Amino acid sequence: MAGISLGCDYNFEQWPPAVWAEDVALMRTAGIDLVAVNIFGWASIEPRPGEYDFSTLDTIIALLHDNGIRINLGTGTSSPPPWLTTRHPEILPVAADGTTRSPGGRQAWCPSSPVFREHALALVEQVARRYGDHPAIALWHVSNELGCHNALCYDEASAEAFRAWLVRRYGSIDALNHAWGTSFWSQRYTGFAEVQPPRLALSLRNPGQLVDFQRFSSDALLDHYRAEAAVLRRHSSAPVTTNFMVTAHIRALDYWSWAPEMDVVANDHYLDHRLGDPDAELSFAADLTRGLAGGRPWMLMEQSTGAVNWQPYNLAKVPGQMLRNSLTHVARGADSVCFFQWRASAQGAEKFHSALVPHAGTDTAGWREVLELSTTLDALAEVAGTTVRAEVAILFSWESWWATDTEARPSQDVRYLDQVHAAYRAVRRLGVTADVVAPGTDLSRYRLVIVPCLHMVSDEDAAAINTYVADGGHAVVTFYSGIVDLADRVRPGGYPGAFREMLGVVAEEFFPLLPGHQVTLTGGATATLWTEHLRATTAEIVDRYADGPLPGVPAVTRNSHGQGTSWYVATALDDDGLRDLLRAAVRGAGVRATGPESDGSVEVVRRTGGDRSYVFVINHGRQDIEHPVTGRDLVTGEAVPGLLKVGAGAVRVVREEPLG
Repeated sequence: MAGISLGCDYNFEQWPPAVWAEDVALMRTAGIDLVAVNIFGWASIEPRPGEYDFSTLDTIIALLHDNGIRINLGTGTSSPPPWLTTRHPEILPVAADGTTRSPGGRQAWCPSSPVFREHALALVEQVARRYGDHPAIALWHVSNELGCHNALCYDEASAEAFRAWLVRRYGSIDALNHAWGTSFWSQRYTGFAEVQPPRLALSLRNPGQLVDFQRFSSDALLDHYRAEAAVLRRHSSAPVTTNFMVTAHIRALDYWSWAPEMDVVANDHYLDHRLGDPDAELSFAADLTRGLAGGRPWMLMEQSTGAVNWQPYNLAKVPGQMLRNSLTHVARGADSVCFFQWRASAQGAEKFHSALVPHAGTDTAGWREVLELSTTLDALAEVAGTTVRAEVAILFSWESWWATDTEARPSQDVRYLDQVHAAYRAVRRLGVTADVVAPGTDLSRYRLVIVPCLHMVSDEDAAAINTYVADGGHAVVTFYSGIVDLADRVRPGGYPGAFREMLGVVAEEFFPLLPGHQVTLTGGATATLWTEHLRATTAEIVDRYADGPLPGVPAVTRNSHGQGTSWYVATALDDDGLRDLLRAAVRGAGVRATGPESDGSVEVVRRTGGDRSYVFVINHGRQDIEHPVTGRDLVTGEAVPGLLKVGAGAVRVVREEPLG
């Protein structure tokens, strides 16, 4: 699709036919390019087993097509109809406590259920056969937010599938026993038939088993995606995808393994006001989605115009915030901006979720902001296809997330994503753009690599980081990194395990801090959560603990390793302290900032392609700002002769060029 497309979900099933023509006319007014339909359509198009009624969907597709609107067509399999769970209650998911979860919500199915798979693929076959060559179809949408609610299922079908997965992974029961360390607590298995999913137990469960069950569960849902996609590709040449959930509260799926299966990477993102800095998390999620897309443009499949309905306190967006959120995604690589949903529902569990057409209708500030966004995206059409280039990489690992946030660990307050977000916030405050990439990525193009809390890392990926530094790279590694291998086995010889030689340090023991406690460093920074009994072997000591359980012990070090430099941060520095440390690392690595240092209220990101270069300046703050750039502002159409003025809460996008 040309330009930066604007789209939405349209749940037309919720509205009488008299509303459909009005809606499509309004879509044309709003400049809607892409509409997702049939996301939750199963009960409508297969009202009884094996009986299909496509008349309503035919009407909607024809109406959209006649009005020049392309379609993101769902397979409809995300939630089974009541007749299916009534006839086959065995498809229902089972929780870790062994209880079956009832229908009545959504995703009431077990990913490993062969019965569900059979019925779902039969539906996909019918949909794909009917619409596979329809000229309005721009994209296929498999299921919806796979794994949002049902990623981990503990029923007998899952137990059988888990055992088969383990056989493929390990080959023999001896290899499994070695990987899980089953000599501890007399857990040794004599055959795969004895293995169960890690249901709730009276005590701590086996950590290796927990991580492997996460891996299996991610793979099980990926296998389901592949099965649906294969049916679609037999009948259609349109691209196929599903909507990821790269967000702070979903961790079930390892999207590094999913991304290569997507024809286009798509993400759903909603501001999470349970976090301390929702805007920073939005930018992080966008950068991570770009990483999943291999640096190529991607699509924002869902966001909200205002409030969502599933947080404890569902805050509306203030004037201008929806535009800033949308263009933050575009700045960081999105070539499509879509919303859930078109018209706010009058009934159902999401009736208070915001929409492009609110309950109050079109004579509203919200609707006028939608029109403003549409006009702005049209003005940015030439940006499409360009990409973001960064000199800093932040390593991110779902496996490390699973291993860090498990049951048996030194401190329940050390959470993987918190440490990743802290590093990202610091880089963002420095005005530096970062790629978020997987361990094992070729790091040679980056001046600086940040490795936050990479607790679980393979020997190969650790060696790649070590080699990167030895070859002249710069790295910052934070505490609790390099500790275990992919079997969740502690590396002997002292912490931080896989990175000891590169960092020139060795830690003998962890000294976590109690909630509410903090330590002071001799340089003046404060820290919480974590300290460790660290000694330098070859590293230079940059800072020490001034108090706490380990006064005088190194807290921050810097080491020359080969031709490069590595930093180690052995505690959870406060935001200012971590920013100051990363400022030194950024300068030492020769990283060039794209924007000014700020409190996070100003973001500057550059997209480039060929001889084109576009600078996005996003002002989240309450004060007007100025940014040095020369070119033409695509938002206003005005020339910018060297200094761009951006009002409080505004966004500007400048095509960089010498002015004649």
